[in-house]
Amino acid sequence: MILVEKISRNYENDGSETQALKEVTFKINSGEFVAIMGPSGSGKSTLLHILSFMDRASTGSYSFFGKKMEDMNDTELANVRNKEMGFVFQAFNLLGRSTVYQNVELPLLYSTILPSERKKLVEKAINDVGLTEKTNVEASRLSGGQKQRVAIARALVNNPNVIFADEPTGNLDSHSGENIMQILKKLNEAGKTIILVTHETYTAQFAKRLIRLKDGEIEIDGEVKNILSQTYEGK
Repeated sequence: MILVEKISRNYENDGSETQALKEVTFKINSGEFVAIMGPSGSGKSTLLHILSFMDRASTGSYSFFGKKMEDMNDTELANVRNKEMGFVFQAFNLLGRSTVYQNVELPLLYSTILPSERKKLVEKAINDVGLTEKTNVEASRLSGGQKQRVAIARALVNNPNVIFADEPTGNLDSHSGENIMQILKKLNEAGKTIILVTHETYTAQFAKRLIRLKDGEIEIDGEVKNILSQTYEGK
C-alpha cells in the first residue's frame, strides 16, 4: 500500500538548512498497525505529514497504492487524502458548537453522496465508536475521551483505506487513552490500516510493528513485542 524509497526532507531557516529526514526507506502493507516512535526532533511528525500528503519530500519517492506522490498535483493529492485517508489528532479538531452528528458529517459535505446515504454513513460511524446516545450533543459538552471517539468516527465516515493517528491519547487520562487504543485495535482487526505516531510506550504496544526514528533516520523497524522487550531489558 505504501512504499517509501530514500525520502529526505530539508527545511531552510535564515540561510541554514536542517535535514528532518535522511533517505528513509520502508513499506507498509494493507491491514498493518504500525507505530512510529522517536524522541522530539527525530522526524516522526515530518514523516507522518509526508505519508498523509500534507507535505512533500525534498528528495526520494513515495508511492500510495502504486501512485507516486511526486507525479500528483496538489488537487490530486487532496482528492486522494479525502477519499483514502482518515485522520485523528491529539487536539481533536472538533467544532465545539456543532453536534456530534455535524462533526462526523463534515468530510461528506464535499462529496457527491446523497443525503439519505450520508445519514446512514454518519450514524454507522457514530455507532461504531459507541456514541449513539450522544449524536445530538454539542462537542463542547463531551469529555476528552468522547471527543476523541467523535474524531475517530469522523475519520471512519469516508471508509478510508488508512487511518493516521497523531498522538491520539496525548490529551487524555490513562483510562480514556486505553479506550481509544482499544477502538483503534478493533478497527485494525476489522481490516483497517493504522499508522500511529506516539511517544508513549503503552500506546505503541497496541501496534504490531514499530518504526523507531532517531535524527531523521530509521533506528529500528520490527515487531513491537520484540523491540519493546529489548527496551525493557536495557539492551
